[in-house]
Amino acid sequence: MTGPFETTIDRLGHKGDGVAAGPIFVPMALPGETVSGQLQGDRLDDVRIVTPSSDRVSAPCHHYRSCGGCSLQHASDGLVAYWKQEVVTSALAAHGLTAEMRPIHTSPPRTRRRATLAGTRTKKGALVGFHARRSDTIVPIRDCLILHPDLMQVLPTLEEITRLGGSRSATLSFTLTRSDVGIDCAVAGGKPLDEALRMGLPKYTDRFARLSWDHETVFTVSAPSQRFGAAHVTPPPGAFLQATEDGEAALCAAIKDAVGQANNIADLFAGCGTFSLPLAANAAVHAVEGEADMIAALDHGLRHATGLKQVTTETRDLFRRPLLPDELARFDAVVIDPPRAGAEAQVAEIARAQVPRIAMVSCNPVTFARDAKLLTDAGYRLNWVQVVDQFRWSPHVELAASLTLPHIEPEPTKRRA
Repeated sequence: MTGPFETTIDRLGHKGDGVAAGPIFVPMALPGETVSGQLQGDRLDDVRIVTPSSDRVSAPCHHYRSCGGCSLQHASDGLVAYWKQEVVTSALAAHGLTAEMRPIHTSPPRTRRRATLAGTRTKKGALVGFHARRSDTIVPIRDCLILHPDLMQVLPTLEEITRLGGSRSATLSFTLTRSDVGIDCAVAGGKPLDEALRMGLPKYTDRFARLSWDHETVFTVSAPSQRFGAAHVTPPPGAFLQATEDGEAALCAAIKDAVGQANNIADLFAGCGTFSLPLAANAAVHAVEGEADMIAALDHGLRHATGLKQVTTETRDLFRRPLLPDELARFDAVVIDPPRAGAEAQVAEIARAQVPRIAMVSCNPVTFARDAKLLTDAGYRLNWVQVVDQFRWSPHVELAASLTLPHIEPEPTKRRA
């Protein structure tokens, strides 16, 4: 088809694009808008908004048009919150499920404590920033409404490191994590860690608490620990951590609600103890995680913590070797926070074991709904779901949920983290 193509947007897709009949995907378009542009396959390019939505707002970030870090700054906060709730309810409805939707919790701007940026060498020096939309091009970021200011302060240093350890043919990855003692920086994709790099990188000891290069620690000035409940834990370089402290607190509060007065809790896919250690203030906890270095970090933090109930740990691949009903029988609650693929095999064993209370955390509403269906088919009641939005202005959806056996009454009030 040649010439302008005009259509009306029906809904937002899972990546935040507007979707018209066809389907036709239209970037930065909102439901109800009439748009025109050049139709290229199933996408509309060179988009012009003919009739804007009342929910359209001016993007607050001047990088927004070029940067791929955010995709929904053109939509009102109310629309984004409503849409993220709808993503969850639609995923549940596909399995015939409904649930009370607790109010969404959205982290404030400039609170992201963990992010991955890209760096590449150029003829004139180096570029560090986020990738452009659907592109390998790196957009340099001088101001970001998402990242914590402490992360922004090290961007000039990342450019220096890119010139020192990058190549014109490869892209460096910088995983930055803010801690109370400074920034933890894990670099990947650069030159081999040769003698020149080993000599050059320590000059940045005043910029980072720890710096690692392709999983090898170059220096540690101070252990970049995170506080989980009463414990201080130093995650391995580049390890998973909830994106904002605010979001982590909201998830912890939801989980505490879901487990209620449980005395013996299994925390599955426990990571470094984000939930295990706060829960251990009131209950015995068995933390199970597939990554040995994460369990080692949890154990180390646990040894220096006081005032906790018993915490035991286990390194175990829960995809290949899920906990079985006889192992789950001693627990009166389970917390499960799997990767995006969900945990179908482990959830099936939890259903067989009939553990009374389940707190689920998920970063993928589709696999969450699938796993929740397994549990409701086994007699569980899906009490409530809460979306916790740590990824403001992005299509990413994270949630916590409560399921119980029918004879268990859900907690009547929300607790605070």
